[in-house]
Amino acid sequence: MAASTITIDGTTLTLEVTRKAVKHVNARLHGSTLAVSAPPRMPQAELDRIIPELARRLLRRLAARTINQEEDALALAQRVAARFPQKIVVAAVSFSTTQRARWGSYSRATHSIRLHAALRHMPRWVLESVVAHELAHTVHFDHSPAFWSLVAAVDPHLERSDAFLHGVTWLGNSWESLPPVERAMLTRSPDLRHEKREERED
Repeated sequence: MAASTITIDGTTLTLEVTRKAVKHVNARLHGSTLAVSAPPRMPQAELDRIIPELARRLLRRLAARTINQEEDALALAQRVAARFPQKIVVAAVSFSTTQRARWGSYSRATHSIRLHAALRHMPRWVLESVVAHELAHTVHFDHSPAFWSLVAAVDPHLERSDAFLHGVTWLGNSWESLPPVERAMLTRSPDLRHEKREERED
């Protein structure tokens, strides 16, 4: 059995590879150890290509399970649902590491909400706004004036959260193209409220 290390998306794992009588490459994640079993005759180059793919898949599954155990997200979604004049059932909330096209979605079949995993790290009022948006689609299937009127009635942070998410999207799409000095400046953004107070004092 050969042991080494492998780094996937910033996570370093101890890699243990065993050649034995198996038909396919199998991988198991035990803590920070990735145990891989591979057919004896599989070329090393092919195995080197497969292992990172398997490791990334296992790490994403682990992250999803850990996130989905957060019961607070379900309680939050149910509180938002209770603001609607119509009864809306929310039975489960999960955060997805593969959902990239949308911030969230709601399944009428399972009464479950799927949310973009990045929302876990954003302010609570942003998460509430996304939940309200998805639940409002159970009443209005489009983005008509009636839809936005309903969202505004149940979400006091609609405009602020919409602006926040647009800013996050812009920054995410532009981050790599920004000069390093400007990226560093953004990580130490000024307090605009403090600046305004200073201007008034002047």
